[in-house]
Amino acid sequence: MEARTQTYFFQDDGRIPNHPDFPLVVYQNALKDTGQAERIVNRHGWSNSWPGSVFPYHHYHSNTHEVLIAVRGEAVIQFGGEKGAAIPFKSGDAVVIPAGVGHKKLSSSADFTVVGAYPGGVHYDMKTGEPNEWEEAMKQIKQVSLPAKDPITGKREPLLGIWVK
Repeated sequence: MEARTQTYFFQDDGRIPNHPDFPLVVYQNALKDTGQAERIVNRHGWSNSWPGSVFPYHHYHSNTHEVLIAVRGEAVIQFGGEKGAAIPFKSGDAVVIPAGVGHKKLSSSADFTVVGAYPGGVHYDMKTGEPNEWEEAMKQIKQVSLPAKDPITGKREPLLGIWVK
């Protein structure tokens, strides 16, 4: 089963830095069996995983990339800050969020649940776009290395084919 991928590149909006080189990668229909989501991404080297939801305010992580997989329900998530894209996200979809890319839940079904994880199990930082965060965050974002594998396929593709420097 080949998930369809879409990419979105976001510019620094003055509050949310976004990533200077890597686009957001959305995988539609990434997983048929969402009950295995956490096991799959962990097996592919993305760990420090958790089930939950997405915060209803703009935030980002400057020290790691993140994968989110919708395992139940549906939502609309805004990526890239206030001027970013509102993307529908339903059970079975996944998204790989590059370090620095803002995300915020705009709306969701009552049962909406995601599994999140980070390459190499990095303990993520939490940034909300405060003016005093920007300079240090940009330094961190540029230093975050490429993950070893795509969190969904466990191979280089499609993620590392998209995220070429």
